Amino acid sequence: MDGVLLLHKPAGMTSHDCVMRIRKLFQTKKVGHTGTLDPDVRGVLPICIGKATKIVELLTAEKKTYEGEVTLGIATTTEDASGDVVSIKPIERSIARHEIEHVLAKLTGEIEQTPPMYSAVKVNGKKLYEYARAGIDVERPKRHVHIYELQLLDDRQVFAGERISFRFRVTCSKGTYVRTLAVQIGEQLGYPAHMSRLVRTASGSFTLDQCVTFADIEQHLSAGTAHMLLLPIKRALAHLPTYVLNDEEERKVKNGALLPALSDMSARLLMINKQGEALAIYMPHPTKQGCMKPLKVL
Repeated sequence: MDGVLLLHKPAGMTSHDCVMRIRKLFQTKKVGHTGTLDPDVRGVLPICIGKATKIVELLTAEKKTYEGEVTLGIATTTEDASGDVVSIKPIERSIARHEIEHVLAKLTGEIEQTPPMYSAVKVNGKKLYEYARAGIDVERPKRHVHIYELQLLDDRQVFAGERISFRFRVTCSKGTYVRTLAVQIGEQLGYPAHMSRLVRTASGSFTLDQCVTFADIEQHLSAGTAHMLLLPIKRALAHLPTYVLNDEEERKVKNGALLPALSDMSARLLMINKQGEALAIYMPHPTKQGCMKPLKVL
């Protein structure tokens, strides 16, 4: 079977755990996920199966949307609720809504982040969490990410108490650490903070209400209808403009040949045959003007 499975990843599993379970359920090794979710986080995790594994990087690059919660007054080793507490600062004043909204506006757009020590980012060939577990602190590479939208979901006008928590929604670029964003929100407000809850509600155009659980998958496998759960590659790449090939062009595309570029061609073009099957993704040739080349032959 080939296609994209929209999984509602449960809390308590890593993204890799989900891939391994899908491999067993569908009895295939050709399975890949499209953007790591931390074990405590649930939500949208598109899983590519069979030929669809060729488009993993394209789907991974799409924007992501999350709904989360920031808790002020406590910082943790992992920047989320699963870590050990490393800092506590009682909140001795009330915080007005406009203060939080001002901070969220400041953190919208291109921002700089330092990946958490408990993350899979590699430094000198080792993952940061391996250093963290060994008690070794290393210099972490900073990265620039883009926050497209950052919205306060709590309707209170004043936030008060020794611990203050509030919900937010963020749409962000690939590579954004939302738990680090929660820490940054706290820093801007003058307090240690951590991300106390997080759900990925969208990945690209895929939303949580489209996703299926492992229980759903097992029911469909038992009924022999598991293929109905897979989005065809064409639908998974519906955000790309399409071009319908004639028979001669189809033959060339299957062989990865260069083609004359279209006059109004965008950065990427999904090539489909007359039967509607996705065959390749083409892009303008970087050096040969007037030509386009395959980015992926499917």
